[in-house]
Amino acid sequence: MKLTRIVLLSVATGIAAAASAQTYPAKALRLISPFPPGGGTDAVARVIATALSDQLGQQVVVDSRGGASGSIGVELATKAAPDGYTLVMGNVIPLAMYPAANPKVPYVPLRDLAPVSLTALTDYTLTVHPSLPARNIKELLALARKRPGELTYASSGNFSGPHLSGELLNLMANIKLLHVPYKGTGPAGIAVMSGETTMMFGTGPSVVPHINTGKLRGLASTGAKRSRPDLPTFGEFLPGYEVTQWYGILVPAATPKDIIDRLHRETVAAIASPKVAQVLTNLGTQPVTNSPDDFRAFIKAEGEKWVRVIKAANIKAE
Repeated sequence: MKLTRIVLLSVATGIAAAASAQTYPAKALRLISPFPPGGGTDAVARVIATALSDQLGQQVVVDSRGGASGSIGVELATKAAPDGYTLVMGNVIPLAMYPAANPKVPYVPLRDLAPVSLTALTDYTLTVHPSLPARNIKELLALARKRPGELTYASSGNFSGPHLSGELLNLMANIKLLHVPYKGTGPAGIAVMSGETTMMFGTGPSVVPHINTGKLRGLASTGAKRSRPDLPTFGEFLPGYEVTQWYGILVPAATPKDIIDRLHRETVAAIASPKVAQVLTNLGTQPVTNSPDDFRAFIKAEGEKWVRVIKAANIKAE
């Protein structure tokens, strides 16, 4: 009799789960963007939120929660109910770089979050104030060696992608650029355009519009190949230098697999749309998707890479 009750309970639980999956989503979803408005993560999050709203038939609302190199927003996602109604737009900074530099981060990315899919890739572009007397990386490095510690670079915060991109450049080129952290890519970009700082590493969504208007001058991209014909890569001047920024959707770790699978299918379908792909391309990103398992392996590899870089550069959390 006891065994019968257990079997019946299991069947009932399975039926309830199936019914839940069929009715999901029954209300609006929240997509946490762990960086302030004006930066690349926020721009991509808003494109994906609009596309998923169309796919799911429920509004996906972007919730901007910037601060602490994205870790505040990511931690918020790890503590959310694992019911499929809270998503987070993760990227390389809070999921690979910051945890590698700061062992006190209050979450373990691949323990506390479940990957859904990558959504876009981009590189960083080193941009400078137009008044700087350097029109390419060779001239910039010569100027930096002539004026050690005088040239400054803005970033979206300590241990962010732009911060570590600059530290890697200092290490590989044997120069000394002075890091100036801001609370997000948007404020960092304003600092460079106003002349408050000399330069910054920015993603396509955050700097391409300003390069096009002449407010910033692009010198080089950090990717393996040119993102635009007129913009060389760092590797053309400094072989081996490469940094990639990426964006992807994750949910709280205990989210049911059927909901993760649904979110994955809808994300893939959304990004496969020519309209959505074009918007992402116009932002300076490359639309891309992968499976939850492949995304997990990708995040793991990125974390291992940045642990090596941070150790070699002797970067420590304060």
